[in-house]
Amino acid sequence: MIARALAIPANNRTGTIADVGHVVILTQENRSFDHYFGTMPGVRGFGDRFTIPLPGGRSVWEQSNGTRIVMPYHLDGSTGNAQRVDGTPHTWDDAQAAWDNGRMAQWPLHKRDHSMGYYRQAEVAFQHALADAFTLCDAYHCSLQAGTNPNRLFLWSGSNGPTAANVAAVVNEWDSPGPPDQGYQWKTYPERLEEAGVSWKVYHSVPDNFTDNPLVGFRQYRAAAAAYLAQTPGATPLTPHDDSMAAFSPLLKGVANTMPDGVALDTFRADILAGRLAQVSWLVAPESYCEHPDPSSPVQGGWYMQQVLNALTARPEVWSKTVLFVNYDENDGFFDHLPPPAPPSLNPDGSSAGRSTCEIAAERHTHAAPPGSTEQPAPDGRVYGMGPRVPMLVISPWSRGGWVHSQVFDHTSVIRFLEQRFGVIEPNISAWRRAVAGDLTTAFDFANPNAQQWPALPTLDLADAESLRAQQEQLAQVAVPAENSQAFPPQPRGIRPSRALPYDLNVDDRANEAIDVVELDFINAGTAGAVLQVYDRLHLERIPRRFTVEAGKRLTDAWDTGAGGGRYDLWVIGPNGFHRHFSGSVRTTPGEAHALPEVQVRHDPNRHALIVSLTNRGSEACVFVAGHLAYQQRAPQAFLVDGGTTVEWRAGLTREHGWYDIQVALENAPGFARRFPGRLETGRHDISDPAMGRP
Repeated sequence: MIARALAIPANNRTGTIADVGHVVILTQENRSFDHYFGTMPGVRGFGDRFTIPLPGGRSVWEQSNGTRIVMPYHLDGSTGNAQRVDGTPHTWDDAQAAWDNGRMAQWPLHKRDHSMGYYRQAEVAFQHALADAFTLCDAYHCSLQAGTNPNRLFLWSGSNGPTAANVAAVVNEWDSPGPPDQGYQWKTYPERLEEAGVSWKVYHSVPDNFTDNPLVGFRQYRAAAAAYLAQTPGATPLTPHDDSMAAFSPLLKGVANTMPDGVALDTFRADILAGRLAQVSWLVAPESYCEHPDPSSPVQGGWYMQQVLNALTARPEVWSKTVLFVNYDENDGFFDHLPPPAPPSLNPDGSSAGRSTCEIAAERHTHAAPPGSTEQPAPDGRVYGMGPRVPMLVISPWSRGGWVHSQVFDHTSVIRFLEQRFGVIEPNISAWRRAVAGDLTTAFDFANPNAQQWPALPTLDLADAESLRAQQEQLAQVAVPAENSQAFPPQPRGIRPSRALPYDLNVDDRANEAIDVVELDFINAGTAGAVLQVYDRLHLERIPRRFTVEAGKRLTDAWDTGAGGGRYDLWVIGPNGFHRHFSGSVRTTPGEAHALPEVQVRHDPNRHALIVSLTNRGSEACVFVAGHLAYQQRAPQAFLVDGGTTVEWRAGLTREHGWYDIQVALENAPGFARRFPGRLETGRHDISDPAMGRP
């Protein structure tokens, strides 16, 4: 079915997003990005070179369970029950504890040791085949640090409650469908589509896996179903959806039994063949095929995705104008190494650990629980998210080619894509998410989508999938390796075509010896907002500071170095491998030449180069030593810079496809060091990081 989907050319009538006639959204269950794709070459996985620092010199892969270190390990289907691996805790409190405001040092303590398990291609073959054929997003995050229901609320209503009014929010699950006079009450995105005349439908066998359909938790949908049953002789909650039900209330398209044949997808296929496919469709997979650990498995989920593609491609003129998004609602407890972008957390004294150029009040848990919520903890000021990375596959005639796309997205990005296509705005999406998360339009080539040839790709047989599941169930769970037999997880070197990104970020430092302070300036010259996270390597017990900088804006913050004798060691992480490292001392020592060095890096996309400015604000000359640590094999260069002057070094990056990793040191001052890795964005598509990977 993958090969058939690749062979059908895109509708290219206008060369714009207007060529999209249908959007189909399939949200699967409870898998993290590293868990599924950490070993895939060319994506930001286990070979990431710039990960967050942990106490004691540990890498992010060396997570503590409180007693021992547990590293990522292969859930090997040839040695144990990898397909039916047990689930882990995945509610608000344990998710917040594992994330730990970004410190992320004790993941298995809060999520179980087997949360560090990961798959290779053999265990998730169909998912990898889809990524090789279409587009995989490696910076797509679930929306908050919690479980299924609150994350799916973001996907279907833009938030986990009407936080735009700052009155309520959901952070945990709800227990059952409930009566019609109970449940959530804010407006959902399907209702907005209905009001705007945009057709929509939810395909769901309601008795199966109802928790994956958050509309069942809304009072207005429950009331519509109850009213229909009361006024329709012979109707039951299991009555298949028909036109009379939709005529009675459009909301029944969300909670009626629209797919009693949920496994076979016959209703979905029939609508496609009859020309009835809505402009926006949501698919809720049956429990056995939703990929949730234990009741389901990756191979069963892969087969279900294949059936969806089979249905969509059965009528080529429909597939030619269809976008299929396959994402995952949350990570369960499975580990992902990348710290999620988030607003600043609160320090123990109530102060903000960082700053933001946009409003973030809607992103803090200061809201009461809305009606219909159960077991919601009291508001405590913790930020909702984003949560860990989860897989997102963008499958369409406009996203073919095995691309990786590294712009930051979350579940609200799916609604924002619908906004761009159909013009229906969702006001519940917060200002912070609109600043930081993209709208997914950059994952597509609408202008020239039909220029490539595609290879033959594998198919899955249901009997084979079920047989593998049965075989796996006879095996014990894959054992966590002994502590002394662990190894760093592999990710082979390799490159993928990579979409252009909207980022142009810089961080400058400035030392002030008079008051023992080092300042950082966060500058966003790009066209999208970004979160920059700063880890103080001399004080890793502290909450890392996070800075949300909207496009065209800047922020400044200061670190007091007095208690450390003027020393500082600041580690900055941003999107797509953007990294800055500043270490040294704000103080000069007796007898040392009084040089005050500063280094500034700027992008020059027109000349495909970096401009490195070496400045000496002191009174005496100094010698900077600058060179490449990756991508170029050249000897470092020395630059003599007199006091009060600046020397510029232009580093060309044409042959490196824009990737750079530059270090600057000061001769005869070993404590001073600056490092500047990242990718120069030129507006043109290129390749993924060629230096990323580990044997």
